[in-house]
Amino acid sequence: MFAAACARESAQPSPAVPAQLPASVAVQVSAAMLVPEKATEQAPAVFKTKFATTKGDFTVEVHRDWAPHGADRFYNLVKLGFFDDAEFFRAIDGFMVQFGIQGSPQVSAKWQDANIPDDPAAGQSNKRGAVTFATAGPNTRTTQLFINYGNNANLDGMGFTPFGQVLDGMNVVDSLYKGYGEGAPQGMGPSQDRIQHEGNAYLKKDFPQLDSIKTARLVQ
Repeated sequence: MFAAACARESAQPSPAVPAQLPASVAVQVSAAMLVPEKATEQAPAVFKTKFATTKGDFTVEVHRDWAPHGADRFYNLVKLGFFDDAEFFRAIDGFMVQFGIQGSPQVSAKWQDANIPDDPAAGQSNKRGAVTFATAGPNTRTTQLFINYGNNANLDGMGFTPFGQVLDGMNVVDSLYKGYGEGAPQGMGPSQDRIQHEGNAYLKKDFPQLDSIKTARLVQ
């Protein structure tokens, strides 16, 4: 049950994407974001990333030896500015908060099948504050992440291998908006498929109270 709740949705047909996003939800897109096959730099052994959000800041510390493939993917996404203007689209009290679908459908389309191999469990657990990639099955991790609110050790060994930990600002993570509950089709929250194909235009219109990432940057 927990595994299914953390999994990213498989792609499904969706409504056409508007040719141009309204200025209020436009997302800055670099040319490098559109070429995932070139985002392959190896991450440092340990590094930190500061997330500035609509509720405040928090910092994630990544350990590459916990999950090398996951750490490398996260490192490259941060360097690209991939998480800027992205929404925390699922936040379930006591369980986890999920993010990592880019606000631009153009970018999402390029990354949707940019899978990385699974990382074997390395003794780390999905405890409170652990940061982990979501998955749709073996070797399907792309860009979606979740931060554990509670002890979700039952996810360990199921492809959900933590690569980092919230170092400070967990109170900010705790405060992210949770009022929409579970996503479609189980609940009334955002549909991951529609986020992929419509981006921030869909979320800002139908789920305006969601919190979002302003910037995510590597720090010393």
